[in-house]
Amino acid sequence: MDPVDRRRSLSELLTDIADDPSPVVTVGEIVQRLGRRSFGALLFIFAAPNWLPLPPGSSTFLAAPLLFFGPQIALGIHRPWLPRFIDGKQMERARLAGLLRKLVPTLERIERVSAPRLVFLFGPVGDRVIGLTVTLLSLVLLMPIWLGNMAPGAAIAVFGLSLVQRDGVLALIGYTITALSVGLVAVGWNVAAAFIGHMARVAGLT
Repeated sequence: MDPVDRRRSLSELLTDIADDPSPVVTVGEIVQRLGRRSFGALLFIFAAPNWLPLPPGSSTFLAAPLLFFGPQIALGIHRPWLPRFIDGKQMERARLAGLLRKLVPTLERIERVSAPRLVFLFGPVGDRVIGLTVTLLSLVLLMPIWLGNMAPGAAIAVFGLSLVQRDGVLALIGYTITALSVGLVAVGWNVAAAFIGHMARVAGLT
């Protein structure tokens, strides 16, 4: 899977998107600006903002494309595709720019220390495993679990950077955060089940 434009870093491309003067941005524009084959860059930009407090409506704009990118990576598709209703989804550029400007400094620090390594974790099999993992994490991202979007969002973003940089260390970090996400989901469901059971007993339903 080709990385984003090798002549420019991902942080530079995200800064360009943030600085564009047009008042709104669409999902399709982001896909086009980041490069039509750059799944890793797309995973990062749509997942990383979940680390931050999101303005109302942002989660739908950000989460929907991930449900399509993950399966495409898992299937070995090289050109991102989105249905028209997602491709044309709009967000105020100022809102997105605020999120990106908070992420870029951290991204720049990662880019300075990241390099191609442990590349055996990628390729036809490795990329598909990442795609399958991202697909499952994207489903978790949509679950109504308190603070449950932070770990899956972080894992998807790290996987995205690992694909851009071909950095196996980042991929391993992504798998580690994925394991943490699974644990948080299990705890969340257990707490919810216990609460519902308690309320049912209080109400005399059990």
